[in-house]
Amino acid sequence: MEPLRRFAPIFVTLVVMQSFPSEAVTTRFYNFNVELANVTKLCQKKAIVTVNGLYPGPTVYAQEGDRVIVKVTNLVAHNVSLHWHGVRQVLSCWFDGPAYVTQCPIQAGESFTYEFTLHEQKGTLWWHAHVHWLRATVHGAMVIYPTTGTPYPFPFPHAEHVIILGEFWLKDAVSIEASTMRSGGGPPSPDAFVLNGHPGSSYPCSAQDMFSVMDVIPGRTYLLRLINAALNNEHFFILAKHKLTVVEADGEYTLPYTTDAVVITPGQTLNVLVTANQPPADYLMGMTAYASNPNIPVLTIPALALWRYEQIMPEHIETGGILLHRPLFPLNNDTAFVSNFSQNIRSFPTVYNHVKVPHNIDRNLFFTIGLNEETCDTDHASQCKGPNGGRFSASINNITFQLPHTVSLLQAYHCGTKKDSIPIFTTNFPDKPVEKFDFVSAAPNDPPNNTQSLVGTRVNVIEFGANVQIVLQNTGIIGSENHPIHLHGYSFYVVGMGEGDYNPFTATLNLRDPPLRNTIGVPAGGWAVIRFKADNPGVWYLHCHLEIHTSWGLAMAFIVENGVGSLQTLPPPPADLPHC
Repeated sequence: MEPLRRFAPIFVTLVVMQSFPSEAVTTRFYNFNVELANVTKLCQKKAIVTVNGLYPGPTVYAQEGDRVIVKVTNLVAHNVSLHWHGVRQVLSCWFDGPAYVTQCPIQAGESFTYEFTLHEQKGTLWWHAHVHWLRATVHGAMVIYPTTGTPYPFPFPHAEHVIILGEFWLKDAVSIEASTMRSGGGPPSPDAFVLNGHPGSSYPCSAQDMFSVMDVIPGRTYLLRLINAALNNEHFFILAKHKLTVVEADGEYTLPYTTDAVVITPGQTLNVLVTANQPPADYLMGMTAYASNPNIPVLTIPALALWRYEQIMPEHIETGGILLHRPLFPLNNDTAFVSNFSQNIRSFPTVYNHVKVPHNIDRNLFFTIGLNEETCDTDHASQCKGPNGGRFSASINNITFQLPHTVSLLQAYHCGTKKDSIPIFTTNFPDKPVEKFDFVSAAPNDPPNNTQSLVGTRVNVIEFGANVQIVLQNTGIIGSENHPIHLHGYSFYVVGMGEGDYNPFTATLNLRDPPLRNTIGVPAGGWAVIRFKADNPGVWYLHCHLEIHTSWGLAMAFIVENGVGSLQTLPPPPADLPHC
C-alpha cells in the first residue's frame, strides 16, 4: 500500500510549472501570517507569536519532488525569518532562512516568499523561526510523502500522528534571550515542557490541557512523527508499556530499531512505529529532559499526553474508572542509554538513500566545540552571572561567531564582501584548532591559560564537489555537555562517535551503514565524525541547536563555491529578498 497522504486545510491551489531539474512538478502554495495569538497555559493567559494563530504552527504537507511556495507576512513587531529545517535547498540557498546568513529578516509589515523544490527528499522535517528565540513558539511540521507508487520500507501504518516536543515560558522568549545575554549567565529553565503545545496533567491547572491520541484500535500499528522543537534541552520520549520502533531519522529511512524509549535533540526528527498490543486502557506518553551535564539544572516535570484504546467502556470514562499506565522514563543523566541509542541508528541500503557515503576525503576538518569564559568588563562587573564572575560564550575552534547586521553573508558573498568599504566577513576560519591540548579529560583541571575566544565573522571556503570530513570534538573548558550540531543545506553521514579525545589511529568509523542526519548530538566529553559531499553551492550555517549556545556564538558558516554550468551555480537573489 502507498503511504497515507493528508493535506492540511491551509492548502490553497495547485499549478504545474517547470522547475529543477526541468521536469513538471506539483506546486503547493501556503500563506503564513506571523501574528500574535492568545493561549492559556499554566493558569495564565498570554499573547505569543504564532503562524496563522496556531501553536504549534500549521503542518506543510507535500510529496517528494514538489515545489513549495510559502508567502510569509510579518504582522508582529519582531523581525522574522523562517528556516526549512532539513530541506537541502538544492540551488535555492536564498530561501534557507537563517537571519543574516542567507537573508535579512522580514521586518514588521513586510512579506517574503520562500520557494524551493523537495529534490529527492521525503519523510518528516519541520520549519521554525531562525532569528532571536522566536523558535520557542514559531514552528511546525513538514510531512513529505514519497512519490506516487513508492511504498514505505516498513509496515504500512493504520494512521499517523505528528507530535512536536517543545518548551514553554510564561515570559516572552525574546525578552528572556535579551536578559540572559545581558547577564552573561545561563538561561532560565522553561516553565513547562509541552507536547503539541499541551503540558498535560503534571503541571498545575493543566489536567485538561493534554494532547490525546484517542480511539486506538487494538492490534493496529501507528506511525508517530516526532519533532523536537525545544530551545535548550534534549529529551527522552516514551509511551507507557509500548515498544517504539525507529524507522526514520531526520527525513531518512533507517534500519528498524526497537526500544523502550528514544532520545531526540533539538532539531532532530524521528519516525517511530507503535503497535497497539496492550490491554485496552489509558496509557500516557511523555517527554522529559536529558541532562548530559549533571551540573546544569533542568526541569524535571515531564509533559504528558494520552494514548487511549477504543474498547474502553463508556461507563468507565464517566466514572473515571479507567486503568491509567504511566511511563517509566530513563534517568535524566542516563548517558549510557543515550550512547546506546545513538549507536543503534543505522541507514537502510543505498537503494533508499540518494546520497552515498564519501570514502575519499578532499577536505579533512577538525572542529572543537564548547563553551568559553569571557572576562566581565568593569562597567558591568556586578551584573555578570557567568563562571568565576565572568560571562559565558561559546565557540568553534575558539572562534565565537558574530553575525553581520547590515547585510546577509550570502548577499555579501554574491554581491561583494564589503558594505560601506568594511568587509562583512573573512575567509580565514581555521581548519583545525590553533592550540592543541587534552580537549576533554584535562580541560576542567588544566585548561588553556586563556579561556577567552576570538570574536569574528569568519567563514570556511569549500570547493564545489569536495568530499568533506569534519571531526566534531567536544571540549571541557567550561564543563561539557551534548551539543546538537545542525548543518544547513546538507544531510551528512555520521560515520563515528566516541568518548574522550578523537584519535584517528584508534577511532572506528562505520562506512557501511552510518545514519544520514542533518542534526547530530555530539556526546558530552566525546566526539563525532561526519561526512558529506559539498555539491550544493551557497553559504551554509553550521551551529549548535541549543539556542543559548548559538546566541553565545557556537556557530560558523561554509561557503560552497559554484561548480561548472547552470546546474552547479547558485541563481541570483529573488526580487523580494528582505533588506536589513
